[in-house]
Amino acid sequence: MTLFLINIVLAFVWTIVTGSFTLLNLGFGFFLGAASLYLIRREIGTVGYVGRIFRIGALFLLFLSELFKSAWRVAATVLSPKMDLKPGIFAYRLQVKDDFEITLLANLITLTPGTLSVDVSEDRSTLYVHALDCSDPEGTRAEIASGFERKILEAFR
Repeated sequence: MTLFLINIVLAFVWTIVTGSFTLLNLGFGFFLGAASLYLIRREIGTVGYVGRIFRIGALFLLFLSELFKSAWRVAATVLSPKMDLKPGIFAYRLQVKDDFEITLLANLITLTPGTLSVDVSEDRSTLYVHALDCSDPEGTRAEIASGFERKILEAFR
């Protein structure tokens, strides 16, 4: 976390040095700061920092992809003349254990149209998810495990 703050400071230093206080220049400064930290990673012990940034970016891109796909599916379902829906709630066994990871997974599921995180069990091992179409709960579980949960584990562990 301290390397992230150092990267932000380097980005602000870049904007001060260049005299251009735009969001684009701040983003470019952040990129330059990450590249600088990457170049000196062995000296300061930050081998995994830049890789983590890319893994978080991959998680974000996966979320955008799933957002558009599920929005399309929900729109097609709602606009179809014959809605053959089987809504329901299914239990999903969590591989993520940290509170932040559980919260992130639950929010990503909730932000995706057609699904809603309902509750987490007391022992934090099960997430209950409501799906607009719960005709294949095993398939939905597999999508969550191979998609959001896998990317969260890659990015934050």
